[in-house]
Amino acid sequence: MKVLVTGSTGLVGNNLVRALLDQGHQARVLVRSSADPCPLEGLLVECFKGDVRDRASVRAACQGVQAVIHAAAAIHLGWARLEEVRGINVGGTRHVAEAALEMGIRMVHVSTVDTLGLGSPAAPADEETPAVGKVPCTYVVTKQESEDVVRQLVSKGLDAVIVHPGFMLGPWDWKPSSGRMLLTVAKQFTPVAPTGGCSLCDVRDVADGILAAWQRGTCGRSYILAGHNIRYIEAWRLFAEVAEGAGPWFCAGPLMRIIGGRFGDLRTRLTGREPDLNSAAVAMSSQYHYYSSHRAERELGYQIRPARETVQDAWRWFCEHGYV
Repeated sequence: MKVLVTGSTGLVGNNLVRALLDQGHQARVLVRSSADPCPLEGLLVECFKGDVRDRASVRAACQGVQAVIHAAAAIHLGWARLEEVRGINVGGTRHVAEAALEMGIRMVHVSTVDTLGLGSPAAPADEETPAVGKVPCTYVVTKQESEDVVRQLVSKGLDAVIVHPGFMLGPWDWKPSSGRMLLTVAKQFTPVAPTGGCSLCDVRDVADGILAAWQRGTCGRSYILAGHNIRYIEAWRLFAEVAEGAGPWFCAGPLMRIIGGRFGDLRTRLTGREPDLNSAAVAMSSQYHYYSSHRAERELGYQIRPARETVQDAWRWFCEHGYV
């Protein structure tokens, strides 16, 4: 089958394209003219030049395919750039969903666990956990709004499923995205770690889960594709161990978090550019983003490989491609 993938130069999208080709399917990709050609180099894909923010180019790319996997998104963990990110995450999703509805093809919307309710070490959240407690930053708000768009069109006949990946690491992280955390911890001694935790998963497992959702998922249903629920300090120590470096000593205390967040916000006001360290990012890193993938395991056959294997493979890929 021929499948359109948006966001094909990103971590999820690039692994999706490779998984599709491995399964014997044909892949069509929608890429901007300014996109880095390296992620798709050597892959037998059909390239359409365009942008998810452009309705006409999305509609043209959707013609003649049997499904579309919408993985394109802008990630900004902060308070700024709301309208810019909304144009990509919400507007782009609307264009893809409307085209899929018009042409009668299945859509898989790649969202995030950050739109769901918060879990805890004692009780990881699932798809039915009330969606409260998350920091209403730019990324969270726009991804929640993009899901609302998909659900509204499902009620009008769109055949779509939504998947919620956890914190992903793995190969083919060209930009890099979530791999920036691994690179930062591995390349420089970072004695203080965030206080919260994440659900660490392998992007290759997520890609397989997304394809299973396309093939076997129930229309209108959501599926969490998460992994190992682990505190950031434990994850960072694993990162450092794999990279043969020194891990963090302790977690940031309340005063350190307040100072770090306010310093980032002050820098935003002075420069007009929001740094990675800001009060929204600090607040998110202080929460436990723990999730259960039982529904995806039961209905899609989703599998989770060992965390160490994921980190090792991600680190090896970065080393082999000149990021270290």
